[in-house]
Amino acid sequence: MKISTSSLILTGIIVILAASLISVLIFMKNQPIADRGIQPLVEIAPMEPNSEQWGINFPNQWSTFQMTATNNNRTVFGGSVPFSKLEDDPRLVVLFAGMAFSKEYNEDRGHMHSLQDVREIDRVDETTPGTCYSCKSANNPSLWDKMGPTDFYKTKFYELGEQIEQPIGCANCHEAGTMKLIVTNPALEEALKEQGKDWRTFTRQEMRTVVCANCHVEYYFAGEGKYLTFPWDKGTNIDQIIAYYNEIGFKDWTYPETETPMLKAQHPEYELYTQNSTHYNAGVACADCHMPYTRDGAAKFSTHNVQSPLLNAQAACGQCHTDVAFATGRVAIIQQQVRETMDAAQDALIDAIDAMKIAAASPNVNAELLNEARQLHRDAQMYWDFIAAENSMGFHNPSEALRALSKAIDLARQAQLKAIQAVNGSTTLQGQ
Repeated sequence: MKISTSSLILTGIIVILAASLISVLIFMKNQPIADRGIQPLVEIAPMEPNSEQWGINFPNQWSTFQMTATNNNRTVFGGSVPFSKLEDDPRLVVLFAGMAFSKEYNEDRGHMHSLQDVREIDRVDETTPGTCYSCKSANNPSLWDKMGPTDFYKTKFYELGEQIEQPIGCANCHEAGTMKLIVTNPALEEALKEQGKDWRTFTRQEMRTVVCANCHVEYYFAGEGKYLTFPWDKGTNIDQIIAYYNEIGFKDWTYPETETPMLKAQHPEYELYTQNSTHYNAGVACADCHMPYTRDGAAKFSTHNVQSPLLNAQAACGQCHTDVAFATGRVAIIQQQVRETMDAAQDALIDAIDAMKIAAASPNVNAELLNEARQLHRDAQMYWDFIAAENSMGFHNPSEALRALSKAIDLARQAQLKAIQAVNGSTTLQGQ
């Protein structure tokens, strides 16, 4: 078959153009963002706390993030409507008796309300440390850089608040200029380093979960300076966290009438999700579900209207699940199972508390057995609260949630039995 000269010339031109295009793409890939045709409209200062400034360059992300101020929707077990959890379930008043959460405990609202909500909660008073601002403001990265974390934490809440004016925002998760996802919370940096991990080596997909750990984690305030610390030295599952707290003898408060040194869980979404959950093991990041990709014309971006995936199920679940109705139906079944098991754990804890009150008030109580009951009570409530305080009603990791709650029930019933024995069977038990 003859090949014409024009065909050979055309083929040669195509080969040359293809080679040139590949060279250009390789060159552009290695250029800074500003040289890739994504020239920002304005330059953002490092750690700029005002998200509106970032929004000039990224209007889709900013406009959807602003929706967290108005996305007040309640799901079956949560949502972003600030209803009182104490009114919703009066048993919590008993479980948290003697500490601030028995005064006021509300469902969280969206990120744009973070600053307002922490300032208006009844749990804050003149003794509250600045540490309580750690997960509430985009001013934090620059303040940590200027003051250092030690001085930030030990400054009183009201005094530190004079320097804080922005709610959670872009600076909490992104590096200005590059927009890379970064760790900004010193406590997370320190906890990862203690585990021998460097977040700078993580993939972008990994970081789409890790940045959430800047805030959505279990933590405590260490020492008189109230230094923000993640209890991860032994590991990040609930057994290891309780073992850590028991080893250092930490307590959040003492339960009245029983004298139990108690623990209060915060919001351990990161720890629960990363304990070999199905979605985590499949490589799904927090942002895939809570900030799913969407489109504005030809522009594809991750929505920053952070909320329950159930409120945007087609986008959040439909990326992977072809039958969205089936997927959300499974969520409903799992969450109902967790809720029922949680109810059983709460009832067991209250029974244990009632028995321990009687034992503590008895003049002839067996002190050794009562102390054993206190330890069981402490551990049982933390197992329960680790799931109760976590914002997914167990769905982030159903098997681990049910395991923790079952452990809570077992330990609470043991505490109840020990308290009864401390009063009624003390002489018999000592003679055995």
